Amino acid sequence: MVDHELTNAAVAAGRAAGLAAVGVTTDEVLEPARTVLSTRKEAGFGASMAFTYRNPQRSTDPASSLPGCRSIVVGAWDYRRRTPVIDISAPVGRVARYAWVDHYAQLRAALGEIASVLIAAGYRTVIKADDNAIVDRNVAWRAGLGWYGKNANLLVPGLGSWVVLGSVVTDALLVPNTSPVADGCGSCRRCFDGCPTGAIVAPGVIDGRRCLAWLVQGPDPIPIEYREALGDRLYGCDDCQDVCPPAHFNDAEQAEPGSESVIDLVWLLSVGDAEILERLGRWYIANRDPDVIRRTALIVLGNTADPDDSLSIAAIDRYTDVDDPVLSEHARWARRQVEKRRST
Repeated sequence: MVDHELTNAAVAAGRAAGLAAVGVTTDEVLEPARTVLSTRKEAGFGASMAFTYRNPQRSTDPASSLPGCRSIVVGAWDYRRRTPVIDISAPVGRVARYAWVDHYAQLRAALGEIASVLIAAGYRTVIKADDNAIVDRNVAWRAGLGWYGKNANLLVPGLGSWVVLGSVVTDALLVPNTSPVADGCGSCRRCFDGCPTGAIVAPGVIDGRRCLAWLVQGPDPIPIEYREALGDRLYGCDDCQDVCPPAHFNDAEQAEPGSESVIDLVWLLSVGDAEILERLGRWYIANRDPDVIRRTALIVLGNTADPDDSLSIAAIDRYTDVDDPVLSEHARWARRQVEKRRST
């Protein structure tokens, strides 16, 4: 028999811990995620991503996370924050809102409160958030937290897609959601029109080979045809959320102390690996290689640096003849872009 009282207690614990939405779903294999991941991986839309694309059979089977599981409690952490005022005179690269601070740490702490309730009742739990083990958006959709937007994000009523998602997989038999949230996108296509590279190729379908949010994380050189579109984005891309009506917000909490909405690019291209990882290690960085961030920083400087800014020019020139062929090619491209602006 499902445990109604324990379900209510688990949901209440998540809410009390700050989760903006909490729901419950079953332990069944995640569909349509399994079929979708396999199909899009074959079509090449996954680009060089690992994540849940690496092994769809595993990431769509909750039992892979906890053998004998019976339920999944899903939580959404709201990361809508006001843009902090940061006084940096040097050129900067813009950071996606979810990465200003480690919101996943806050999410995991809140999920831990749910897990504590279930453990106290004698059940096993495992917390999953941003670790490639389970398709977060699919379990959140099944748990009734929101609907799939045309930009492929989960849209939570009243919040839009400004949330990070995570789950508590458990062997407790809880009351699952049976009422999916109705689609709220209708005929709107603003995310299609707002994507700088046309990466949204069909409703809910993203071609990762064009998506800036992936290109700045992945290990490969940034394709030349998308470099100017990158603009000043150092990490992530919020454009499809910024233009989304359900995601629009005027009022939000102040950004947490230490929030970094931009990063000083001259600093980034001047320090060693250890300093970059100490400051930005919360970001996903392919192979934990700081050169991935340096590569993007060079492109951003190429797009934004003042031709008369000697510090920016020196930061670029430092990499034009390095042994790493990716960094040197990106630096030479950046230098050419800056010189084009000098001549116009």
